[in-house]
Amino acid sequence: MGSSVNHSYSLLYNKRERVAFGGLWSSPASGALSLVLLLLTVLLFGLLTLPSAAYAVSSDGTSDTAASVTATAVTGDEGAKLKVPPTSFEAYEAQRASKKGRKKKGPPAPVLEAKDYPEVEGISPRVTVWLAAQMHLWFAAFVLAVPIFVLILEAIGMLTGDRRYDRTAYEFIRVSITAYSITAITGGLLLLSLIVFYPAVMGYMSSVFSSSMLGYGLLFFVESITLYIYYYGWGVMNDGGGLKRLHLLIGLLLNISGTALMFIANAWVTFMMSPAGVDKFGALKGGVFAAINNHLWHPMNLHRFVANIAYGGSIVGAYAAYKYLSSRTEASRAHYDWMGYTASFIAIGALLPIPFAGYWLTAEIYSYSQQMGITLMGGVFGWLFIVQAVLIGALFLAANYYLWCGMGRTEGGARYTRYIKYIAVVLVLSFLVWFTPHNLVLTATETSALGGQYHPWLKSLGLMPAKNTAVNIMVIFTYISFLLYRRAGKASTAPWAKQATAVEVGLFGAAIANILFLGVYYGYYTDNVYKVVSSVPQVLTTLVVIVGSLIIEWAIFRRSNTVGGFKWGRMPDRSQYALVLIAVSFTWLMGLMGFVRSAIRQNWHVYSIMKDASAEAYTPSIAYAARVVSVGTIIFMALIIFIFWLSSLGKRDEIEG
Repeated sequence: MGSSVNHSYSLLYNKRERVAFGGLWSSPASGALSLVLLLLTVLLFGLLTLPSAAYAVSSDGTSDTAASVTATAVTGDEGAKLKVPPTSFEAYEAQRASKKGRKKKGPPAPVLEAKDYPEVEGISPRVTVWLAAQMHLWFAAFVLAVPIFVLILEAIGMLTGDRRYDRTAYEFIRVSITAYSITAITGGLLLLSLIVFYPAVMGYMSSVFSSSMLGYGLLFFVESITLYIYYYGWGVMNDGGGLKRLHLLIGLLLNISGTALMFIANAWVTFMMSPAGVDKFGALKGGVFAAINNHLWHPMNLHRFVANIAYGGSIVGAYAAYKYLSSRTEASRAHYDWMGYTASFIAIGALLPIPFAGYWLTAEIYSYSQQMGITLMGGVFGWLFIVQAVLIGALFLAANYYLWCGMGRTEGGARYTRYIKYIAVVLVLSFLVWFTPHNLVLTATETSALGGQYHPWLKSLGLMPAKNTAVNIMVIFTYISFLLYRRAGKASTAPWAKQATAVEVGLFGAAIANILFLGVYYGYYTDNVYKVVSSVPQVLTTLVVIVGSLIIEWAIFRRSNTVGGFKWGRMPDRSQYALVLIAVSFTWLMGLMGFVRSAIRQNWHVYSIMKDASAEAYTPSIAYAARVVSVGTIIFMALIIFIFWLSSLGKRDEIEG
């Protein structure tokens, strides 16, 4: 197998393959397309700063909207239509004029009316922007995450001399570069949709974030240049010496620019949820960083950074599964089996902390606005979190199933297969607790038959203490599945290995007992404030047991022997469908939770600052949202399959030969 892998690797960078692969998308034309989209984006951002009918700024810095409202208040015409007391703008302008030497404020947020929203017959502005934004977010998450672990894999390959890492990293970046052009296209569609259907909103946002928007355009240019140099320079700079280090430096610059782009975009999104750096009328009081550094910016950055890595790993895992199932030689199956394992390791590793990052974001939403927090978890969107629990449960079950199938790569895995049924029982029980609702949607007859709104036995499982306990246990047992998989092909030579394993088992037992105690006692038998506080030590317990176990495992197996003849390519075909399920579940989950995050603003464009006065300023039903997200998921996965097929062009002869 090794000779076949090395032979394929030696052919990896030939000119024919690079030209044939990807056709239009990965050719230099793709770079030109991205640069053209960049110039159009910068031009459109510039146009947004010009006065418009719905949102213009006069020479003295007063918005025409504010001036017209004040004038209407003075003349008395249409006073009943005002949404702001007539004297508030007058007092506001007087206060600004009286403070000499003070830094000039930006214009306030306009007070919108239905006429400020252009209409196109037969097209829903909400759905158009919704699908464009979600499609761009899916592709952006993929292309921003892949270079992160590509850089890590390339560095590992250089340090260890194992060419599999370098080859897999190259194939990962090759798939992502195909998606990069589509990311630029969807971003252009999103910007165009916002300008066409919500010009006043874009005008206000550009007045607040104009400098950051310019920085975004420049960073996009830097990212595009570094991405194409990084990809097309892979073979030329693959000397293992100075050029290879330069190539890694270019990859580092690519990741820095990509992450900075995400942080800037997150600032715009979170400002709409938790505006900062502006007064009560929405006028920017100081520098733009005050608006960027709003209450939800940091938790959103962490949540999206970790989730993007997991999502990118799931998509390239689906690509590896696609290639594995279509492989015709043992060498090809071995290569894509190893690629699928690497991708699943990335996805599962990043999946474990996502619930905790999401919990921090949710806690900060509650901290900023209890109304938004209650709407998020206890209001109309509560049932979407039941759907979320089902999808996350599917992610955990699929990830564990893939790990259990992976034990079949070696004969040594038979030692641990007897534990799988117990892990499966715990995972299923925790999953059932996680998606159990607190109350049900019942008819009067059903309520009477049940004896009330709540189920007499299961109502306690619908509270957050039970769900926090369940998710922590699911994380721990998923990690145990990973440990068993890692142990399957190894035998420790340390004389104290059994004693260390006993200590490790005791550590897991103590951690699980502590998590159960915190969830049950502090969740149901103490004051309500401890229901939230107890989740923190539960998370810390999970983190401590994982870190402690990693240290023990390293000590036990740092000098070990191989057991059972580990062989890549022995995975059953059904295991690859688990990788596909992970990718689809992630995609659907991101779409649903993106809707929830945006919709908790309700009828505000910018929460408490700028109201939505459009015809669609209402919260759609859960069924409607699920249909829109499902359609978007189908379109996205169809495009991903097209990218997978496109990435195979010109490479079939090498991989199969």
